Amino acid sequence: MYSISEDKIDLFFEAAAKTQDVYIPVENSSGKSNFEKYEKGIKLSKCLKTVRSAKDFFFPKAENLVNYIKEGKSFKVEDPRKDVKDFVVFGVRACDAASFNIIDSVYLNQTPVDTYYKNRRDHGTVITLACNNPERTCFCSAYGLDPSLSSSENAGDVFAWNCDGKYFFDAKTEKGKKLLESVKDVFENSTEEKIKDLQKEITDKIAQVPFAALDLEKIKKLPMLDMFNAKAWDKVAEPCLGCGTCTYVCPTCMCFDVRDFDSGKKIEQVRCYDSCMYSDFTQMAAENPRHTQKERSRQRFMHKLKYYPMAKENVFACVGCGRCLESCPVNMNIVKVIKMLNEEF
Repeated sequence: MYSISEDKIDLFFEAAAKTQDVYIPVENSSGKSNFEKYEKGIKLSKCLKTVRSAKDFFFPKAENLVNYIKEGKSFKVEDPRKDVKDFVVFGVRACDAASFNIIDSVYLNQTPVDTYYKNRRDHGTVITLACNNPERTCFCSAYGLDPSLSSSENAGDVFAWNCDGKYFFDAKTEKGKKLLESVKDVFENSTEEKIKDLQKEITDKIAQVPFAALDLEKIKKLPMLDMFNAKAWDKVAEPCLGCGTCTYVCPTCMCFDVRDFDSGKKIEQVRCYDSCMYSDFTQMAAENPRHTQKERSRQRFMHKLKYYPMAKENVFACVGCGRCLESCPVNMNIVKVIKMLNEEF
C-alpha cells in the first residue's frame, strides 16, 4: 500500500499524466463537480460525487459508429474509431464503480460483445475513492454496497482512501499495480491500520443517512405482474414531465438510439443516449408501444427493480447514488417509488 499527503496529490496526477490522460473531479463556479482532464493548476474537488457519473468514459453520450462514404455509384464503409489512449479516472465512488458491473453484464458478459465499450474498458484504469461523508441523498448501502470500499466488488483497479491528511492507494488489479508501480517515486509506503478505523467510521455514518434502511425485501418477493399492475404507477406518472434527466444522470442507464446524419459526401451513423421517458423511445414504423407517461414511467422503474433482477440473479439495476433524487425537477425518484410499492403491498 502507498500513501501521499493531501497537499502533494498533484504530484501523483502529474506523474501519471506523463504517460496517459488523467481525469479528476473538478468543481465549477456553481459549486458542483464533474470530471475534467488534469492539467497543472486545476484542483481536485471536495464534492462527494460528480453531477454526471463516470459511466461517460466508457459509454459516452454520443459516438460515431460507422461512416458510409459515397464514391460515384458505390459506397465505402469506414470505421471511424481511433486507437483509444490509456487513461485514468480518479475519484470514482463505490456506487459508480458498482454501476460498471451492471453495464458490463450487458455489453461485455454476453454475446455479442460491444467492442466500442470493451475498447474503453480495456484502456481505462479506475481509481475508486472511499466516501468519508455520505450525503443525505445516498442509499447505496440499501443495495449492499460498501462506500468504504472494503468490498473488492466495487473497488475498481485501485482502492483509495483519504484519511488523516493523506491519500492511501491499494492496487486490486494488474492495471492498478502497473499504474502505481509507474509512479511509485511520488509515494511513501504505508500500512492499513488507519484505514480500518476509517472504514468503521464510514460504515457508522452511512447507517445514519435517511434512506440507509430502505426496505427492498417486499420488492424482491413481489410477483412481476402484481408490481406491473400496481396502483402506484398513476401517482408516479402524474407529476412526471418526461424530461429524461433521471436517465441521463443515472450511472446504470444504458439505452441508446442510432441515428444517421447525411453531410452530402458521407453518412455518419451515430449512437447516442436515449431515455425510456421519451415519447419516441423505441419508436417503430407504426407507433410507440408505450403511449402514456404512466407506461413510460413504469418501464423505467420496473426495469431497475424487477426486469433486470429477474434476468441477473436478483441484482438491482440501481446503485443508490442519489443523483435522481437531486436532479428530478418534480421530486419523483426511485426511493419514493419503492416506498409507494411497499405501502401498497
